[in-house]
Amino acid sequence: MDSLTIQKVCGRQIFDSRGTPTVEACVTLSDGTCAAASVPSGASTGMFEACELRDCEKEFSGKGVYKAVNNVNTLLNDALKGKPACCPFGVDKAMQVADGTENKSALGANAILAVSLACAKAAAKAKGLEFYRYLGGVNGVTLPVPMMNILNGGAHASNNVDIQEFMIMPVGAKSFRQAMQMGVETYVQLGKTLKERGLSTTVGDEGGFAPNLDSDETALKLLVEAIEKAGYRPGQDIGIAMDAAASEWFEKDGYRFPKKGESISKAALMDYFERLCGLYPILSIEDPLSEEDFDGFSQITRRLGKTVQIVGDDLFVTNPKRLQKGIDGQSANAILVKPNQIGTLSQTMEAVRLAKRNGYGAILSHRSGETEDTSIADLAVALNAGQIKTGAPARTDRVCKYNRLLRIEQLLGESAVYAGTFYAPGKGRFFA
Repeated sequence: MDSLTIQKVCGRQIFDSRGTPTVEACVTLSDGTCAAASVPSGASTGMFEACELRDCEKEFSGKGVYKAVNNVNTLLNDALKGKPACCPFGVDKAMQVADGTENKSALGANAILAVSLACAKAAAKAKGLEFYRYLGGVNGVTLPVPMMNILNGGAHASNNVDIQEFMIMPVGAKSFRQAMQMGVETYVQLGKTLKERGLSTTVGDEGGFAPNLDSDETALKLLVEAIEKAGYRPGQDIGIAMDAAASEWFEKDGYRFPKKGESISKAALMDYFERLCGLYPILSIEDPLSEEDFDGFSQITRRLGKTVQIVGDDLFVTNPKRLQKGIDGQSANAILVKPNQIGTLSQTMEAVRLAKRNGYGAILSHRSGETEDTSIADLAVALNAGQIKTGAPARTDRVCKYNRLLRIEQLLGESAVYAGTFYAPGKGRFFA
């Protein structure tokens, strides 16, 4: 039996990429090994996510996390001290018991996740293993297709674009390194094109450009043009993905584009997405409908799901129970995986495995408020997820995840597999 135990857990308040306080935890093991992890925070959050604990005091406009940090230093430290370090499920279960709520609202999902990740990182370090190898064993060899958010709208930008994210997916690359080259060249070309047209090249929360445009469809046209001018074939070398974040648009009797101020019925919204998919090389649409509309997700999956990845983010919130409900009703065919939505490493891994067992795609994802922590890069490889969404190739908080994947690819050497090789051309799906 492994005798490595947790000796001390401590936390501190640090800041994310938007200058908002967040939690960092540091775990020390009985052999002196120490590792730290930090957690992000979202701007567009689902109502069913695990609960961040915020101070709600005058400082930092109520966003301080000193209460969560105190919980790390006291209650979570007490719950874990002396426990075996090399069992993520046992560590996470002990913290869930200490919290005692379904949504981790007592101690804070931000506190619990930071400790969960730090414990696993410390155990990996003590065993002399890379984090992805510790989590995935010898089977974790798949480098994910990057979904690069290169044009921002919605809650991620102060422009007039309602769709939250327009992304590119270099599915035609032969390696992750080549995928990065294709994505970076297209991103740079998009910047040049915007500048030539007198459009803004300022960027949003996730590093994507955030110009005002005539319509959201104009964004798709700009992406196709940038892909072509960069020397690649739209739909073959590089496809397009969108995050509608439609929960932000939902009203009692339908939907309303908040920036345009236009109302639209659910049926018309599905028609709109279907039309866009017929005109542009769209491979994936995230949250095309609201977070409670499992039936609507089933409808749009029946309409588009044979050729387009329909992704549930706010719908599933990385929660295995909600994902199982979606699987039972054939709502969506992929899940966006954000560890801080569920609050522990083990539950995150459970969600990915459940998705893959049922033929659903899985996309490891960042949040709009990020840190330098690169855990999701290792998780994507360890779980052979096949896709990762971590912003534009700009800003260190985004690029550090891509750079970590480049290092992992080099470490894996000939055993590395790029997920784009599993893409089914013309079908719009990754083989599960």
